[in-house]
Amino acid sequence: MDTGLSNKNITFTSLVKVFMPYINKRASRIRLVGVMHEDIVQEGLIGLLNAIEAYDETRGSSFESFAISCIDNRIISALRQAATKSNAPFTDYMSLSEHEEEIYSFFDLPHQPSPEDVVIMKEELAAVLSMINENLSIFEKKVLALYLEGYSYIAIGEILHTSTKSIDNALQRARKKLK
Repeated sequence: MDTGLSNKNITFTSLVKVFMPYINKRASRIRLVGVMHEDIVQEGLIGLLNAIEAYDETRGSSFESFAISCIDNRIISALRQAATKSNAPFTDYMSLSEHEEEIYSFFDLPHQPSPEDVVIMKEELAAVLSMINENLSIFEKKVLALYLEGYSYIAIGEILHTSTKSIDNALQRARKKLK
């Protein structure tokens, strides 16, 4: 990335123009329930602002390296916080009657189910959620939630800051526990 940052009189606007493609690229790679692309971009811009305020050229690193590090750290920190919130469906009480439309789409029903079908689906969903809550560790719940959202082992490992082997082991344990 050639930033052309040799000029000492660089404005914040020009830095945003230089680093915005990098921030957008990072944000477009992340998909987490409850976290929008714009939120990640905003966190990246806050990281850039932190870099501008904290940069010390006497420490020997280039501003570009320092800014990228600050941007990445800010985004990762925000994702960690969001990842803990994404565990809420597994740990918090959820009223199934408030989520009937989601239940229909979950079971991929082409038409409005009968009242009997609705009761059966709610019972099955409640049983699955209960089984998850009772049998899985917090880490396994987080891994399972991210995996069900479509994240790869590598992406889950990056979000949870662990190896892909740990992710695979957690999913294997979860599968055994939920059978």
